[in-house]
Amino acid sequence: MRQLPAHADLNLLRTFLAVYRSGSLTAAAPLDALAALEGGTGPLSGHTTPVHRAGPSELLCVRVLPALAPLVAEGVQLRVAQGLTDPLLEELRSGRHDLVIATRRPWGRALTSVPPADEEYVLVAAPLWTRQVEPNTEADQLCAALRDVPLVTYAEDLPIARRYWRTALGKQLTPPAAVTVPNLCAVLSAVNAGAGYSVLPGSLCQEHLDSGRLTLLHAPEEPPLNTLFLVQRPGADTNPSVIRVRDRLREAARSW
Repeated sequence: MRQLPAHADLNLLRTFLAVYRSGSLTAAAPLDALAALEGGTGPLSGHTTPVHRAGPSELLCVRVLPALAPLVAEGVQLRVAQGLTDPLLEELRSGRHDLVIATRRPWGRALTSVPPADEEYVLVAAPLWTRQVEPNTEADQLCAALRDVPLVTYAEDLPIARRYWRTALGKQLTPPAAVTVPNLCAVLSAVNAGAGYSVLPGSLCQEHLDSGRLTLLHAPEEPPLNTLFLVQRPGADTNPSVIRVRDRLREAARSW
């Protein structure tokens, strides 16, 4: 393939590549060669193209962006989006993102993924509730005590809390939520202020536990886990910055 003429609009080529991928990932693979043109400049050269990455908003704020800060200082450009796993994976397939942190393994073979980390869930409340709920008591006693404590969650069907009750306590969660908020960061804010208790990802509230602003109410031998997957768009590694971001996230995830 010959080098593109200097007047070529590489932004249009990138757009075309994304649209083409949405129709056929396999057929789009020869087009990814545009990003590797020797001596190329601009968005497809592999040197100035920003890395488009996405994932859950809470994980981005607490873990991902701090881990990538050194790369930004070295010149890597990032374009970060947040959202739920299924929509983000569809956007990845259409070429909108280069890397996505997903809360489940993607279906099919078109997308490559590695499980960089397991997210641990913890049962927490502000210290003022420990007068009513003694931490680390037997499951029956703990569940009974928590019936009189407000439950804070991000969804009416209590997906995280119900799973914790089932797997860590061997019980069914019956009390309804006292407070529902839009996301896990808002849950953390409400619980930290003393609104009640909740089940949260350990990565999100570890700093609050370390400082004593939150109390761990239960320490099961095998806490519920959610495996995170780092998913890469086919052909994205023609951009060297994508490789640097991917490798940095895999390294940082060892300590999450």
